[in-house]
Amino acid sequence: MGLTVEGCRRRQQRVLERMQERNVARLVVTRPEHVQYLSGFHTHHLMASIVTLDSAGKLTLIVPNREPEDAAADEIMTYEAQWHSTLRPEQQAAAAEQLQLALRGASSIGMAVDGAYTGIHTLTAAGMVSVADAVDFEPDLWRLRRRKDSDELELMQKAIDCTEAMYLHAREVVEPGIHEIELFNELQAVAVSTAGEPLTALLGNDFQCNSRGGPPRDNRAEAGQLYILDLGPCYRGYYADNCRTISVDRQPTELQMQAWDLIQEVFALIEREVRPGVHAKQIFESVQQLLGEFPHGTFPHHLGHGVGLYPHEAPHLNPFWDDIFEQGDVFTVEPGLYGEALAFGMRLENNYRVTDNGVHLLTPFNLELA
Repeated sequence: MGLTVEGCRRRQQRVLERMQERNVARLVVTRPEHVQYLSGFHTHHLMASIVTLDSAGKLTLIVPNREPEDAAADEIMTYEAQWHSTLRPEQQAAAAEQLQLALRGASSIGMAVDGAYTGIHTLTAAGMVSVADAVDFEPDLWRLRRRKDSDELELMQKAIDCTEAMYLHAREVVEPGIHEIELFNELQAVAVSTAGEPLTALLGNDFQCNSRGGPPRDNRAEAGQLYILDLGPCYRGYYADNCRTISVDRQPTELQMQAWDLIQEVFALIEREVRPGVHAKQIFESVQQLLGEFPHGTFPHHLGHGVGLYPHEAPHLNPFWDDIFEQGDVFTVEPGLYGEALAFGMRLENNYRVTDNGVHLLTPFNLELA
């Protein structure tokens, strides 16, 4: 399972249309997520790769060691990322040498790069005398990546399947006395078994009991506490990100259930109100007002964000942005209420995809505290 050649070619076409709008003659990218988005090649995190796409639609892919199968590329060039099994520290320079060969005779006028990532070796190989010669195409790529195609959704669904299996296991083993690190290790094993292979990246942020969140500690859960698990396994480059909260002794208090009921109203609001053209900031403000009515806890963080090849993408359900929902967005919704009276609180998080007239829930599994 991976990105399809057909899907990558569609994405290349959308990028080409944006290049034409910005009078860009050639795009050069080195950020691994952008390389994968355009070519389907998933770069090993310790190795460098480059994609260049010209205005005629020719895509050249530069990869470590050997040519991949089924890459959406018109030309593939390789460089030696290892010598006698040792990783070379100068991989960017070695990859850039191949780029220089690929671009021999090409003009650097109208050259664009992913400006936050591409380094001096690549810029020099592309014939750019100074950084000022380059067009920063990075914001355009982030925006184009919002719209998830069917092959991207398949990878994200596999990551979501991992979280569902992890939560099922957590409900079986979470009880008074369970150790946070032991639970973390068990959940990691469940995710890898579900994926059928090692995962690309971290399993998520939050594995602490009686806490708003954080990495697992040398700590054991106690009766009466709530255990927040915010899990985000990454499968072949694509992330899931959803959260469940479990009552350690399966006996949530009346106050905890009141908070849980209020959070369910947030999901109802999302499913009622979100559609293409709606402002994400407006949704955040509506939820902030709703959760602000609860006198025994606070809601001190964002409501959610897009997710895909990076854990936090647009649209941002956050007062610091004013993004507008678009068809094809995949985003999280993670309302939470925290306070000593809630021991220590809860966060519940679902994943949605924006459709032409609303949203589709991607995480239809158990939200119960007990």
